[in-house]
Amino acid sequence: MKRLSLILALALSVLSAQAELRLPALVGNHMVLQRDIENPIWGWADPGTPISVTIAGQTHQTKADESGRWKVRLAAISGSRHALKMSIATPSESIILSNIVIGEVWICSGQSNMQFAVKEANDGDLEVASSNFPNIRIISVPQVGTQEKQDDFQGRWEICTPETISDFSAVGYFFGRQLYQTLGVPIGLIDDSWGGSAAEAWVSRETLEADSRFQNVIEQAKNLEQNYDFDKIMEDWKIAAEKAAANGKPAPRKPANWLTGNSRPGNIWAGVLNPTIGYGIRGVIWYQGESNAGRAYQYRDLFSLMISEWRKAWGIGDFPFYWVQLADFHPEVSEPGESSWAELREAQTQTLSLPNTGQAVICDIGEGRDIHPRNKQDVAKRLARIALSRDYGHDFEYQSPSYRSMELKDGKILLTFDHVGKAGLYAFDTVEVVGFALAGEDRVWHRATGKIVGTNQVEVSSAEVSKPVAARYGWADNPVVNLYSKNGLPATPFRTDDWPLSTDPANQPAPPAK
Repeated sequence: MKRLSLILALALSVLSAQAELRLPALVGNHMVLQRDIENPIWGWADPGTPISVTIAGQTHQTKADESGRWKVRLAAISGSRHALKMSIATPSESIILSNIVIGEVWICSGQSNMQFAVKEANDGDLEVASSNFPNIRIISVPQVGTQEKQDDFQGRWEICTPETISDFSAVGYFFGRQLYQTLGVPIGLIDDSWGGSAAEAWVSRETLEADSRFQNVIEQAKNLEQNYDFDKIMEDWKIAAEKAAANGKPAPRKPANWLTGNSRPGNIWAGVLNPTIGYGIRGVIWYQGESNAGRAYQYRDLFSLMISEWRKAWGIGDFPFYWVQLADFHPEVSEPGESSWAELREAQTQTLSLPNTGQAVICDIGEGRDIHPRNKQDVAKRLARIALSRDYGHDFEYQSPSYRSMELKDGKILLTFDHVGKAGLYAFDTVEVVGFALAGEDRVWHRATGKIVGTNQVEVSSAEVSKPVAARYGWADNPVVNLYSKNGLPATPFRTDDWPLSTDPANQPAPPAK
């Protein structure tokens, strides 16, 4: 009898587990729903189970499909700072979610400079201590690298407080705080950043494999997958660490598993991004590129492909996608010449050809000796200027001065700029504009100085180049630059030439003959 009772109890527990109504991490207490759109709400239950979702006077009904997944779309709500409740019910159980607000939702994505924590930023202690914003809500997606698409993650929405914000993305938080203080509506921030990640990991494997432009990326990945032995790598590391310890030296850095890491094509798309796809958002802010600088020329295609694929996956049109251009970096101030970081910046600028995109230029606020500059406040403000102007109706100047045209004139080059603001161009700290280089027909670059002419032109000259044919500005890993619009936005690095770039595969030396 006892055995029969045990069997019945086990059977009932299995049935109960199967019938359990389950919600994704994104649908929970304290969540922010995007205002003015039809927000998807989804979850899982037994196949065929009737589902009822009620919030703010509206009720939607559906049934779980053959796989157990269900989804409804809420009618648009204009906005609410007051806590709402949502009921999600089946005939046998219900879940009541509380403290839901309606506002603006942004995804904060990229690599380590987006992951960089509030507590590590300038005045991090003050920023954390003053972070009591009940209507800013945050959620972070764990770093899961896999080729298998994940449909959920371990996480939850939290209210912005000193206890919850410390380890959250600094750029994301400062951006969201500026929106909140300006708009006065609730803000939801989804952090799915991963330090050191390569752009190809943020694109689906299928998309990359179907595009001949990335054949080399896929071939290299397949070669690694066939021969990769992480156990052997770890064994070798342990031996090296033991030898180092015996000789009183520090151990070599512990290796990461490439198969489950942040560079394998498609890994982050499947493991981090996929669980968030479809949630109601306004747009994305992005800070990445350092890991792809060595392949800057390829980034022209890869970055635009990534943005387009994200938009296609969400299915809500060309939502705003705003990014941070690479900061100045590397300990030594770069001499005029070729620069992979400058080429990556150019690739980012060229991606502005996609609709509804924007770029925050920060070549003036990096730290040469640290790839992670601590001034994340100004980074976020420059991103917020774009969003507030383009998406929320404010008349802020948000575009950095950008090169329009050049004219050869008496051994000098006269450059004309767009987006100089209402007050025109300005040279910070010195009267002369620094950061320029000129080259003649020999294509040898020399430092040059600039003089502002009128409101939107700069005359550039160099004693070492009597007959210049091309100019560059901020074209270095770690350029020293000082050209701004008077509203404080730095000029976008650029070049007037179309000469071959160092990261262009067509400009690489041929492999040695076998």
